[in-house]
Amino acid sequence: MKITRIATYGLELPFKEGAYRCRNRTETGQTNTMVAISTDAGLTGWGEIAPLGAFYSEAFAGGVRAGVAVLAPELLGADPREINKLNRIMDAAMFGQMDARTPIDIALWDLFGQACELPLAECLGGRDGEDVALYRSISQDTPDVMLETARRHLDDGYRRLQVKVGEDPLLDAERLERVASLAGPDVVLYCDANGAWTSHDALRFLDATRSIDYVLEQPCARYGENLIVRRACSKPMVLDESCDSLDALIRIRNDGAADGVTIKMSRFGGITRSRLARDLAVDAGLKVTVECVGGAQIISAAIAHLCLSTPMALRTHTVDFHNWMSVANGEGFPDVVEGRMAAPRAPGLGVRAMQETFGDPLFVVGEDGS
Repeated sequence: MKITRIATYGLELPFKEGAYRCRNRTETGQTNTMVAISTDAGLTGWGEIAPLGAFYSEAFAGGVRAGVAVLAPELLGADPREINKLNRIMDAAMFGQMDARTPIDIALWDLFGQACELPLAECLGGRDGEDVALYRSISQDTPDVMLETARRHLDDGYRRLQVKVGEDPLLDAERLERVASLAGPDVVLYCDANGAWTSHDALRFLDATRSIDYVLEQPCARYGENLIVRRACSKPMVLDESCDSLDALIRIRNDGAADGVTIKMSRFGGITRSRLARDLAVDAGLKVTVECVGGAQIISAAIAHLCLSTPMALRTHTVDFHNWMSVANGEGFPDVVEGRMAAPRAPGLGVRAMQETFGDPLFVVGEDGS
């Protein structure tokens, strides 16, 4: 089997709720990039990435597309099933830029599963359970608005809520108190600052919320500040933005800097290295969340498969990004039921890309392309 054509598509994904606020920034949607890798065997694999603007991480839509344009020609004629080999080819062609590799790597895994006639969960370690718990984010707003957002998510069946904090610690404490009073003891609460606090602010928040049961997520941007908070924190603590490489994950484990980590596919260049990071975290006894930075059905399928192949005892939850969006890019994804998400059972990612709705490719490499 050989790669004969790589096409890149773009799509605007407006948020259903109109706006999403974290790190004191507001976005009304995402710009995604989708890659379709076709072969001489008649199979096509799809991958997706949708950065959250340009403020959240180094990834942004224009950079992703420029990177794919550099990487795609390097893969023509190669066997897509040799995924580790193709990752080494991408390593040699481009330093870093894991976001640009992400949709390519996911598309290669989609092809691998199709070629094996197996769903990806079975290819990535085996499906442990039928579904995974989901969280829903409550973006920064007034306490009253955040309370109503929490009520809506609870009414929709979600039992895990991520309260976005990272502004004034006493205002954030009020936000959490309001949500916690509504949620009750059966709902799992995370407080995610996305690295927006100083250690000083994080410690004030901890002091103001000692009576509430929650998990603290990424209080500070700097690793050293997170260690200061960790030493004073009586709550479980998770690192997200700090877990951006295998080296960082090893450091977190060795320093005892967290009880869990969030592995976002776009930071690791797709499924290949995310799977390696997942396995390392599991071996270290860390709780694991697998997700990405956004997108629709294609990325949600990749997330679901990697989540469900993570041992149940050490996986926490994930996110159904496709249900955040008002535009779809795939069909065949199982419905979310009572705040839980299953992975498709068809081979590969198991979703059909709605190519007829994407318009013309942004660019094509191979066959009828350049």
